[in-house]
Amino acid sequence: MTTAGQPAPGVTTAEQPDPGDSGAVSSGAAGSGVTVQPRSGVTVQPRRWWRRPWVAPPAVVAAAFLAFSLPPYVSFDPAQSRVPAPDFLPPHYAVLSLHVVFGSIAMITCCLQIWPWFRARHPVAHRRIGRVYVFAGCLPSGLLGLTVGIATPWGPVTSVSNVMLALLWLGCTFAGWRMARQRRFVDHRRWMVRSFALTMSIVTNRLWGAVFVIVLSPYIDTFFQGDEQVMAQSIAALSAWLGWTLPLLLAEWWLERGDAAKRRARALARRTA
Repeated sequence: MTTAGQPAPGVTTAEQPDPGDSGAVSSGAAGSGVTVQPRSGVTVQPRRWWRRPWVAPPAVVAAAFLAFSLPPYVSFDPAQSRVPAPDFLPPHYAVLSLHVVFGSIAMITCCLQIWPWFRARHPVAHRRIGRVYVFAGCLPSGLLGLTVGIATPWGPVTSVSNVMLALLWLGCTFAGWRMARQRRFVDHRRWMVRSFALTMSIVTNRLWGAVFVIVLSPYIDTFFQGDEQVMAQSIAALSAWLGWTLPLLLAEWWLERGDAAKRRARALARRTA
């Protein structure tokens, strides 16, 4: 976020906080050891790393998830794929593997991008990793995800969810990239929060899948009349939709409260002034 005048000490121009905004200070200079002097003359102390407990867990979860999910798709062995290949798409394993690999790049890079200390202390690296996130992660993985989503063996309900997820992921990421190019950094952050939520939704998808397997398995002989395929498609559909809709709704809730909402309101006020 840019403001008129000189940047505050230790804060990059692109991430310059709005004067008098403790929330903007915390997102731009958190953990840097910098004390920002807003125009009001009141000293604002940046938030320390322990005030941001949400920074580390996504990285740990992403690393654990990739350690489990990535090996079958870098083995070059279609027999290890966890998704059955449809007959009408012979190169399904290759497309799925590339989708997973590029998606892994997106997951790893986005965990660095949401770290305020890293953004403030290493702005050049933040920009470069951001390009990797967009062009070597989200863009190729999202485009390949459209093919994988259409060709899913888990039924049409899951297919619709996967296609919508891929389109929203591409759209939010592209919008965030454009906002950064236009130096509209408040809007850039908002779109990238949405992109981050969709990037990490694959993790919540798998968690919901495990929950529904436990909950619905006792009903296979009653509700599903002994048909394992119907139960598998039902579980896949439920976990697919909940996997990305709930994280996206949570991201929107976060964006409409606290510091994120204040930054957005100030940016709109400056734009219309």
